[in-house]
Amino acid sequence: MSTSVQPTPQATPSPALILFARGVIALLTSWPVLRIAIDQAWGGPESLEKRTFLASEIVDAFEEAQKRSQTAPDFDDVEVLILQAMAEEFNCEIEDGSSEGLARDIVSLWKDVGEGRGAEQVERLEGLASQAGASQVQATRQDEESDSEGEEEGSESDDEMETDEPPVLVPQKSTREPEVDEDGFTMVKRGGRR
Repeated sequence: MSTSVQPTPQATPSPALILFARGVIALLTSWPVLRIAIDQAWGGPESLEKRTFLASEIVDAFEEAQKRSQTAPDFDDVEVLILQAMAEEFNCEIEDGSSEGLARDIVSLWKDVGEGRGAEQVERLEGLASQAGASQVQATRQDEESDSEGEEEGSESDDEMETDEPPVLVPQKSTREPEVDEDGFTMVKRGGRR
């Protein structure tokens, strides 16, 4: 007599929840802060999987609220979830305010999907996410004080001098192709004033 173990059937997510999850993944994919964190492997070799983990945490928060007939998380709750995940999984503190906009977009997406208007929005977001994946975002560190000021004071301890501030996002400058005249010489152009 053989006994076989039957897996317990899991509830299939609703089409609306699947649509919402696709939209959340697209929003996270196009968020520059998370793209940099993944590109720079701030979360280690499994950084890409951590984006999926963050998306599942967000979707689960909305799904649980729906199952319990509670109000959906507001943008503050979603932002806290995003900030905690970025701090814990990527060792990154977000101070540029972009997490608030992302949280608002996620809450807005939930409302639109719930009202049956989410399909077009998700398709648009997925298009933006695929475009964002093709472009690069650069991060640079901007110091509030110049290094020479810290060296001159000398009274600060090593802990006070070292800061682990997150890099500031800077749009990548486009480079122009050099102009070559008919004789094969490269034209040198004067840069604009800053």
